[in-house]
Amino acid sequence: MLIETSFKAAWWLKNPHLQTLYPALIRRTPALTLRRERLITPDHDFIDLDWYGEDYQPLVILLHGLAGSSQSSYIVGLQLSLLDKGFRSVVLNFRGCSGEYNHSARCYHSGETEDIHFLYQTLRQREPNTPIAAIGFSLGGNVLLKWLGEQTSQLSLFAAVAVSVPFLLNACATKLDQGFSKVYRKHLLEELKQYIREKQLYLQKLNKQEEANKLAQLGDLSDIQSFWQYDDRVVAKLHGFKNSLDYYQRSSSRQFLKAITVPTLLIQATDDPFMTLSVIPTLDELSSCVKLEQTLEGGHVGFVMGNNPLKPIFWLDQRIPEFLELQEKSINQ
Repeated sequence: MLIETSFKAAWWLKNPHLQTLYPALIRRTPALTLRRERLITPDHDFIDLDWYGEDYQPLVILLHGLAGSSQSSYIVGLQLSLLDKGFRSVVLNFRGCSGEYNHSARCYHSGETEDIHFLYQTLRQREPNTPIAAIGFSLGGNVLLKWLGEQTSQLSLFAAVAVSVPFLLNACATKLDQGFSKVYRKHLLEELKQYIREKQLYLQKLNKQEEANKLAQLGDLSDIQSFWQYDDRVVAKLHGFKNSLDYYQRSSSRQFLKAITVPTLLIQATDDPFMTLSVIPTLDELSSCVKLEQTLEGGHVGFVMGNNPLKPIFWLDQRIPEFLELQEKSINQ
């Protein structure tokens, strides 16, 4: 179902790149008092969680984007807004994103749903009756939607929201090779390549030589210039895919949308510089539980409103809690 949107881009941020960069580079968020928890995963690695809010409140799981964390401004801003509406939240820092490298060569990727499922099962064992929802941004949105589709009716969630999702990973990887989008590509790839270099040294210091060798065997990554190359030489090799195309085909969330049974909102800007219009799913690809809110502007995880540049309105912090409140009320009626 396509629903009408209330979003209207700020007049001073009409450009999709300004919408994308302003929240990431200019937005200032307070330092939250978070409670960190470490879960040991079934493969003897770990994931770090950051909790915010009071016990017994309805719970929202948050999934960040590529190279993000619980410190990302869109996560912090949303955690504040959620608490204001009576929701506590827990951020799943993907492996290696919590400020400490994880202890195995594998990390996370756009189709890796084992950790979110492990977290969900852990939370459900602790709190079988708590209303739980899940929110994902960008890569985290792709992970969320793939997981929802894989699990079909096996999950007890009252709502889900996915923002700025790369529904077709191959098309998004190609889009980042074009025009100004190459700026985002360069920044992300440099960060990822540095991460691999530093993690290899870290694993060696931990005396985890076998895991360090897996990263060493990737070779010199300095000549990588595109996500097609990076995903072929790093992600595919570390996570058991034949190549980048195999990874993209198996991990893209668009093919899973029809199987989703949780009430889900997709928020997508048609001017998103990380993707093309062809990436956005058609209505007949959505299950009856999935709603698409498509905006003309908003960039990538941007969606900044307001007439006063000194008082920007971060629309996602309003829209997402609004959707969650509506869904929670519907299950209580």
